[in-house]
Amino acid sequence: MTTWNLSGTKHHILICNGGSCMRKLGEEVTLAIRDEIKRSGVDMQVHTTRTRCNGRCEDACVVILYPSGNWYKNMTPEAGRQLVRDVVKDDGRPIEERIMYSYHYGFQPNANTIHGIGKTTSV
Repeated sequence: MTTWNLSGTKHHILICNGGSCMRKLGEEVTLAIRDEIKRSGVDMQVHTTRTRCNGRCEDACVVILYPSGNWYKNMTPEAGRQLVRDVVKDDGRPIEERIMYSYHYGFQPNANTIHGIGKTTSV
């Protein structure tokens, strides 16, 4: 098993590969993001992880970017490439129209998405 050298990592992209996201181009989004990372020459600064369901099936395909904590909805292969080119490589502005949630600002008013069920802890 390979152990990645993460010492130069600046961004971590989590790409949902759960059932709903896979039906909405999850595989193609994953391949496009990874290809754009290589083409842009930022593979030492960006680590990607395929996840299982992130619990936002209505917003498929979902991509989460760290360290910003932005959750992107309805991602397409081209939007994935744009994320790498504009946001990751150039440390540019996020793709505002696709952000559904941000650690800094919570749910976005332009997200046009449901808040979902709450999580509770049992006593």
